[in-house]
Amino acid sequence: MNYREKIGTKDNRLTLKTPPLSSEYTMHIDEKDGNDILVCTVGSTVLHYDIRCIEDLHAMLAKHGDWMELGSKDEKQEAKEGTLEYWGRSADNPIGGWYGLKKNFRGRFGMYIPPLMEHLGLAEVTHDKRGNKMRARK
Repeated sequence: MNYREKIGTKDNRLTLKTPPLSSEYTMHIDEKDGNDILVCTVGSTVLHYDIRCIEDLHAMLAKHGDWMELGSKDEKQEAKEGTLEYWGRSADNPIGGWYGLKKNFRGRFGMYIPPLMEHLGLAEVTHDKRGNKMRARK
């Protein structure tokens, strides 16, 4: 699927809100080393994610078949097993590790990727103050 139109470019960024709906951030597609990447900008912080995470995450959630806790954590914090954050850095995921590409900013997969998946119509996300979850949209 071509996500460029729905996600945007550096000049036309997509604005999203975190799962608790408490903060805004932008997402767009750019190129790095000849590959498309997701660029997430939160204030002055810029995170990069492998664009494969969109299809890989959707496939995993569809197979999982139920709600999954997001469990967002910074890179240096341990992610709780069984959460989306854990999967996004696990050696057992399809790329064998981190979907986050920028050293020291590889975490927070469970915070910034779920709203994008929801925007793309691939997932449902809860929007509580804490303990949010997501599942594949059928």
